[in-house]
Amino acid sequence: MKKVFLLFFYVLMLTGFVHAQTRYDILIRGGHVIDKKNKINELMDVAIQNGKIAAIAKNINPGLAIQVVDAKGMYVSPGFIDLHTHVFAGTEVNRALSNGDTAVAPDGFTFRSGVTTVVDCGDAGWKSFPTFKRNIIDKSKTRVLSFLNIVGEGMRGRADYEQDINDMDAKMAANTALEYKDYIVGFKLAHFNTFSWVPVQRVVEAGKLADMPVIIDLGYRLPLEELFFKYLRPGDIYTHVFTEAARREPVTDIKTKQLRPFIIPAQKRGILFDVGFGGASFNFNQAIIAIKSGFLPNTISTDLHTGSMNAGMKDQVNVLSTLLAIGMDIPSVIARSTWAPAQAIKREELGNLSVGAIADVTVLSIRTGKFGFRDADGNRIEGKQRLECEMTIKGGKVVYELNSITANNP
Repeated sequence: MKKVFLLFFYVLMLTGFVHAQTRYDILIRGGHVIDKKNKINELMDVAIQNGKIAAIAKNINPGLAIQVVDAKGMYVSPGFIDLHTHVFAGTEVNRALSNGDTAVAPDGFTFRSGVTTVVDCGDAGWKSFPTFKRNIIDKSKTRVLSFLNIVGEGMRGRADYEQDINDMDAKMAANTALEYKDYIVGFKLAHFNTFSWVPVQRVVEAGKLADMPVIIDLGYRLPLEELFFKYLRPGDIYTHVFTEAARREPVTDIKTKQLRPFIIPAQKRGILFDVGFGGASFNFNQAIIAIKSGFLPNTISTDLHTGSMNAGMKDQVNVLSTLLAIGMDIPSVIARSTWAPAQAIKREELGNLSVGAIADVTVLSIRTGKFGFRDADGNRIEGKQRLECEMTIKGGKVVYELNSITANNP
């Protein structure tokens, strides 16, 4: 009888029913956790096991973890989701952002700024998406998703391809999105520079056919109020919200310096407003007035490309730091880089630290002092805080460390 009991106990040990102690792969201790989905904004420990969030609680026993990260004095959040990037990098001549040299390969710009997921914003259309998937999505360590351009050729050039209404095929775009639904999260319209609602109608039609949102980058001064209340649906996205570019109507009146009266009602209706900082799409004159008027963007993104990566934008944490300098707070900017974009693209398995969720985690430190930030027109403001990415974990694996906080001392 004793032998039978011992054999039964041994079988239980082998099958995982009995453990001398639970072993976590990584334990992040003592950090200030911000998780919008789960309404967490306090000091907590986060445990990771087998690529998933295993536990989140106060004072988890460090003896249960293989690797312990001391995050005291730091912020811990879900991995950032950059909703607006251009990562269809290539070597083809005269291809602009569609397999050309204006886009950038994602991995060199993501993990170091806390980003684990990027959404390419319309570089590929239905004709070029298979190449984008093969060359970029399948080869990147970063999780790469896509807004599919309504133009079949994608963002191959503003002057020619992006003006071709005949290449804006809603049915082909929707069919491609459904075929690649694991990667395509919506549709993009950008840079059309003639007064016409037809391109907007085409991209929204694709969105309806595939049951996906659209993201709009207006190339002409179409009336925003009509766009928000007549053409776009709740859940559709308007990007470059704080631009003062001549090609589009700004959200605050340049003469009166007042937020336009229909902007907040549009947001309440369900239109989502995205930052899309970019190289020429963020102006303090717009952002400061809007934020002081009680209008905050729904999502924060970079509009990463070769024209923005070394300009005022730089990277995701610099954009967040810029918004801190003009009046937003840390929980707000983190929420708009995590749970809000996850909801916008209907990928709610991302952007949160729920037990069982994918273990994408960003650890941030905050520097205090005097820091300078600039907008698209070269205007400068000073801030007292700058966020820095200390560590990025994707799928339970450490993919970036600034100060080697997981390394063993000799």
